Amino acid sequence: MIEVVSLPKGQSLSRRDAKAQSSAKKCSLRALLRFRFARLLLRKGVSVAVLLLCACRHNAPESETLPYYASADFTPRWIGKNSGEINSIPQIAPFTLVNQNGDTITEKNFAEKIYVADFIFTSCGGICPSMTNHMRKVQQAFRDDDEVLLLSHSVTPELDSVATLRAYAQRNGIVSGKWHVVTGERKMIYDLARYSYFADEDLGRPRAEDEFLHTENFFLIDRQRRIRGVYNGVMPVEISRLIEDIATLKKEEVNTLSATLNHTKS
Repeated sequence: MIEVVSLPKGQSLSRRDAKAQSSAKKCSLRALLRFRFARLLLRKGVSVAVLLLCACRHNAPESETLPYYASADFTPRWIGKNSGEINSIPQIAPFTLVNQNGDTITEKNFAEKIYVADFIFTSCGGICPSMTNHMRKVQQAFRDDDEVLLLSHSVTPELDSVATLRAYAQRNGIVSGKWHVVTGERKMIYDLARYSYFADEDLGRPRAEDEFLHTENFFLIDRQRRIRGVYNGVMPVEISRLIEDIATLKKEEVNTLSATLNHTKS
């Protein structure tokens, strides 16, 4: 069942907020149905599901590296650090948003950090609670690691004020400074979702500027603000893979730095 925002007696939502809430309920339900279908695959045909999860890695090099993602179809691309092709991989666009503490948050807060991003809304009763529980597991895995941060964007900024986000953070054990839950200008959040994270729900279908957007995906972002992994945020097996991939990315970047220093010395 999808939850709705409770308002004081006698107070009603504006037409725009009511439209956003209605769209959010429909979109969250579609995402929940997709999750249930994926779970059915896991129950009915584990071998098929495993093949689907591993298929994108069939072209992976033998060395322990993560691919890059540069398009909405999430085709993985393994690129050598010294390859000129690396310059064709887009970065997450600059942004200015506000977190649950009322602090202004920009891409500079994530400079030289690895981070995991997702898109939620606090009144969501479909997939968001599962996503937030799983993001909390990532938080716990890297709680004492200052190099790893978490970033959750509200897709209903009209409804999710700083006070609402603060209460949400307190209810869900969100650690301040480690995990930023942000609100802000709707257009900025939606532009980030669609054009930086490729977080559109129905690929190939034109979308109106004001159309509601919601995705169950988690996105792993490297220190250069490039997408290095995409994960289903409601599936435990995917969260385990995400945690492993963060460790792989940290190791990969250490190895790259070491190789660069050795090359400089020689």
